[in-house]
Amino acid sequence: MTTKPLPITEELHAYLIAHGAPPDALINELAEETLALLPKDAHMQVAPEQAALLTFLTRLVGARQAVEVGTFTGLSALSIARGLPADGRLTCFDISEKFTDIARRYWTRAGVDDRIELRIGPAGETLRELPHEPYLDFAFIDADKVGYPVYWAELVPRMRPGGLIAVDNVLRGGRVLAPQDAADRAIAAFNDEIMADVRVERVMLPVADGLTLARRC
Repeated sequence: MTTKPLPITEELHAYLIAHGAPPDALINELAEETLALLPKDAHMQVAPEQAALLTFLTRLVGARQAVEVGTFTGLSALSIARGLPADGRLTCFDISEKFTDIARRYWTRAGVDDRIELRIGPAGETLRELPHEPYLDFAFIDADKVGYPVYWAELVPRMRPGGLIAVDNVLRGGRVLAPQDAADRAIAAFNDEIMADVRVERVMLPVADGLTLARRC
């Protein structure tokens, strides 16, 4: 017998945030500015409970070397960087200077800009510039969905044993059950690929739009 997750109403979601790790004033301001300046794209920002979870996971694995694929306006990167020690390093990959210019301002205000390196360009190419040895402690994938298999292929060999990869949007609003476009089909196929990857152990969580956590064996 299984117990299905509760339906998350707006009121229950607010309760969840308030009783977890509520976003501080800076995170709220970043979310509000993103919505005001980029109303059509603001949905690409991670949910507040995801932001808190990213900080928590980064600290939990004792991460010192981290990577993010897909930065947008910087909330996820800010959250990961806050979980790193002062000498930790987060390398971010994105293709948009417009979006990441907003991110840079908030990283500076948060005092974590010295931990973050931003590389602009197609991540499928720029990821190959990373060292080839297994040195990464934490990685977060939240970029174009069709590119997920490429990012996965580049990152898994670079994760140290016990290193953690978090992958966002793995449920596609439920459309993985009946894909409607190329992105839906790509994620459905990607989820099957991860299930068959013996290099990792994984769990899929109903956090926001679905979050897969994969631990390097």
